[in-house]
Amino acid sequence: MDAQALSLVSFRWQDILDILLNSYILFRLYVLFRGTNVVRMLMAIGLLWILERMARRMGLIVTSWAIQGIIAAAALIVIIVFRNDIAGVFQARSFKSFFWGIPRRQNQTPTEIIADSVFELARYKLGALIVLPLKKGIEEVVHGGVQWQGRLSREMLMSIFWHGTPVHDGAAIIQGNQIVKVAAILPLSINDGLPSYFGTRHRAAVGLTELTDALVIVVSEERGEVTLFKDKSIIPVKDNVVLDRLLRQYVGAGPVKNGARREILELCLAGVICLAGVTTIWSSFARGVETFKTLDVPVEFVNRDPKMEIISASISSVHLQISGSGSLIRSISPDQVKVKINLANAEAGKNQVTIARDGIVLPPGIELKQLEPQKLEVDLDVPVQKNLPIQPDWAGKLPPGLLLQDARTIPETVKVRGGNQTLQDIRTIYTEKISLENITADGKITVNLVLQPSSLKLADESPKNVQVTFKVSRRSPPAGVEAK
Repeated sequence: MDAQALSLVSFRWQDILDILLNSYILFRLYVLFRGTNVVRMLMAIGLLWILERMARRMGLIVTSWAIQGIIAAAALIVIIVFRNDIAGVFQARSFKSFFWGIPRRQNQTPTEIIADSVFELARYKLGALIVLPLKKGIEEVVHGGVQWQGRLSREMLMSIFWHGTPVHDGAAIIQGNQIVKVAAILPLSINDGLPSYFGTRHRAAVGLTELTDALVIVVSEERGEVTLFKDKSIIPVKDNVVLDRLLRQYVGAGPVKNGARREILELCLAGVICLAGVTTIWSSFARGVETFKTLDVPVEFVNRDPKMEIISASISSVHLQISGSGSLIRSISPDQVKVKINLANAEAGKNQVTIARDGIVLPPGIELKQLEPQKLEVDLDVPVQKNLPIQPDWAGKLPPGLLLQDARTIPETVKVRGGNQTLQDIRTIYTEKISLENITADGKITVNLVLQPSSLKLADESPKNVQVTFKVSRRSPPAGVEAK
């Protein structure tokens, strides 16, 4: 089975959760940063990552290494250059809007409010600089400013540019129906062909339109005149009706319903792309280079006749060699692998059992390559209990001139538990070795019992050790020999 088919067959619920969780995280990042240059930079980094993976598969080592360096530098650039955008996203966010809320983006700009407000400012000769970004972002050329995030209204614009307010000298940036930033600093144009009566606001407007496609409205503080700047066009505007028409021409003011439908389609497409992207990344890891690993797994006996017990087994663990993707193999632990031995057909006595491959339980995505041994011997028997006499096991010789006259054990018998066939051939239970060389007089000693074979066990009420009492006497000297 090839790696791709194996990854599909062995799809785990953990893999589904892994893909869905990371897809949602990626989708949330898009929702929070959409409409900013951060999204475009992240998309560029994603494209570089795809190129790096392709270069690695093609064996282009230097190219892969170079793209990795570019990705690392690009990530650092995003954090430094777009720190204001990032800070603006993470500021003033509720828990709901940050983790699962969908911030509603207003595609319709209220051009009539802007036109009326601009000519209200002109009537009072309040200097104003208003920016309406279009398709190209302006974050790279606009500096400073104060994050505002206020709903657009005539009163709001009047209060921003009123004489004496701290933010009246900078530019106000409008996106949709929101004033997103005030007191922003625009780049000044160095064009020498501009009219001599143009002040700083006019030169800032020209400078921004030279670098971006934004619309800029300037209200002259000295003359109370309104001028619209777009690309290389400088358009004097005489009344609010003309300004409203020009703004509609460039910005557009489609029905809210169409905007909402377009936003829903955009979010659905983004969700599908995030899911497909994360699934592709998961597949690239799941179909990684095949890696091998060896494990010693304890055997587990199943389907045993409840009347019988396992007296002994030739092995207690099986040596397995498994394979899979590197990331999956590294996460495998021995307790995730099971070796089950089926004893349904085993009988009392010694049984030769083959270790079947279908009795080896492996995590999804892992393949068994080899197992040792392939057979084992299991001894089964019906458990019984039997009272057996205890016999001291003497070792060595008594000192010269002494005889072992009598020896007894307390208790004299012990109850032993074991297989019926095993206990049929056993008549006595011996103690551990007792040395005779150290015995010089009557006494007693506490010793342990020795159970042979090891499958024998003492019954619960039987003592684990016994006392051996003994008596010794002096040997009578041979006839004609005087005792000393």
